[in-house]
Amino acid sequence: MSQPGPLSARVSAPATLPIPVSDSELTWRSVRLEDVKGIMDCQWESDRVEHPEYLLPEEDMEDELKHSYFNLELDSLIALDSSGSVVGYGLAIQDPGQQTLVRVILEGTVRPSQRGRGIGRQILAWQEARALQMFAASSKELPGWMVVFAEDRAPETQRLALRSSFELSRHFLSMNRDLSQPVPEVASDWFEVVPFDESLSKLVFEARNDSFQDHWGSQPLTLERWNEVIVRSSFRGDLSRIALTPDGKIAGFVLSEVNPDDFVTQGFSSAYILLVGVPRAFRRRGVARVLLASALQAYSQAGLEKAVLDVDSASPTGADGLYGALGFETVNSSVALVKEY
Repeated sequence: MSQPGPLSARVSAPATLPIPVSDSELTWRSVRLEDVKGIMDCQWESDRVEHPEYLLPEEDMEDELKHSYFNLELDSLIALDSSGSVVGYGLAIQDPGQQTLVRVILEGTVRPSQRGRGIGRQILAWQEARALQMFAASSKELPGWMVVFAEDRAPETQRLALRSSFELSRHFLSMNRDLSQPVPEVASDWFEVVPFDESLSKLVFEARNDSFQDHWGSQPLTLERWNEVIVRSSFRGDLSRIALTPDGKIAGFVLSEVNPDDFVTQGFSSAYILLVGVPRAFRRRGVARVLLASALQAYSQAGLEKAVLDVDSASPTGADGLYGALGFETVNSSVALVKEY
């Protein structure tokens, strides 16, 4: 539903973004590409507290900072101590799709050993001001969303966002499946299950955007974002599964990643189910169940111990129920907090 007028007419934004001043020991500035290793050291310290089962790959951070739609000078903030170590950072990332939303995701963290000094509060205030500038520059008659994602094991992040008038909007479940347990035998007589192949990339990309049209907050992926996914070192096309109809259509997909760096902190080897999708024309025909069973069998044959995924607890396709029926169990949860304009 259209909003009453363009965002630019509904939002007031500051003309300039003042650099925070929390104390004389910190230096604040925009992020530079050479800061990646320092940022990751800070991020991984936070990860070990908030979600020790996985650490954000450095490759993902590099991709984020190099996106064509992300302006390092304008859309990032970093705090460094007197030794040059990263104490905290914040990014304001405007999704390029903007079909039903103008959404700005606020990412970042503060090193756990440095929390309680007001650094996170100042980073969030800066991010909100930058997001308002983005909204004020948009002529789209769409809702404007600022979004903060937070683990349930990061209650201080949730409290910070709630104090800034963000509202709890969505719960997500992290689920694991023990691959030593039998995988049900399921098959289909109307589509073929094949591994992901680069020749199918464009079709799967289109199927992804069709499949996620009715998912909460989802916007169409750009080819830039899609190509990043399939060239990552962690992406495993051989462990991904595609449902291919006789006439060459994509009836569904399960895309998989394997990141050995996670194995030590997890305490087990695993495949991560990055995306599961069924285009709307092929739903309620058992496609996802067949593909997931095939993927689980492939993980087991590869010698992996568990399958891991994250799912919207209120998915319109009932995905959490499907995963439960296939032996997945909830191990952790996270939330999305939104401020809407």
